[in-house]
Amino acid sequence: MRWPFHDRGGRFSWLKTVVFALLFLPGLWYGGRLLAGDLGADPVQTFLRNIGLWTLYLLVIGLAVTPLKRVLRWPQLIQVRRMIGVAAATYVLIHLTGYIVTQHFDLGFVASEIVKRLYLTIGFVALLCLMPLLATSTDAMIKRLGGRNWQRLHRLIYPIVVLGLVHGVMQSKIDVAIPTMLAGFTIWLLAWRVLDSRFGRGDALPLWSLMLLSVVTALVVAGGEAAMYGLFTGIDPMRVLRANLMFGFGPRPAWIVLGAGLAVTLLAGLRRLQKSPARRRAVA
Repeated sequence: MRWPFHDRGGRFSWLKTVVFALLFLPGLWYGGRLLAGDLGADPVQTFLRNIGLWTLYLLVIGLAVTPLKRVLRWPQLIQVRRMIGVAAATYVLIHLTGYIVTQHFDLGFVASEIVKRLYLTIGFVALLCLMPLLATSTDAMIKRLGGRNWQRLHRLIYPIVVLGLVHGVMQSKIDVAIPTMLAGFTIWLLAWRVLDSRFGRGDALPLWSLMLLSVVTALVVAGGEAAMYGLFTGIDPMRVLRANLMFGFGPRPAWIVLGAGLAVTLLAGLRRLQKSPARRRAVA
């Protein structure tokens, strides 16, 4: 049996240990505050909303593992991808179970609400799609399915993340900043996969393409947030767009996405500079 803090060779891994511990923190933090009565006027709903948000965070973080592994040339990062996915599935099950508890275990009513309310339907479909991924997250299931079939099945993560974000946006309605930011990260990560599969040279895309991808994604996020506020609140989209493009209004999602993309580009450049002398020495 291999423990969560061991790598595939059975050796202790600081990376896996730290990530494993961090994955517990959101649940422990909000669970402790719920028990302490420190979550506002409606503590249960606040708890469920934050657990749902952390499900989205973890799904997007899991989606980021492969791009970061290649862009930063950090192959060990792949060791924590499955762990993050299992944590996301656990959080979404807590989210659903908590909702059932608030409805006094009336499963008929819960089912009717899922059917009647589109955002609940979308969230439930995402949950159902995530369950096969959770069930096949072990080495034994990878061997049983075969590597290629397992990879095909786990490509479900792409529509799952999209459905989860749509659910988050529809549920938030008034404050869509966090789902918009996560949607921006998702656009960057999915676009990177397309670009890398078509234009990747060797083991990474050129730095200028990462920078351009970050700028374009930020502009898409700015326009998307303006459109969503116009749709859900009636606020003039151009007013929101102007606020998004002016940093003086605070760190809006577009700026956060741009900053994260440029930070990854900078780290990638530093990583390549670090690797180059070692490669030259190896050649010599």
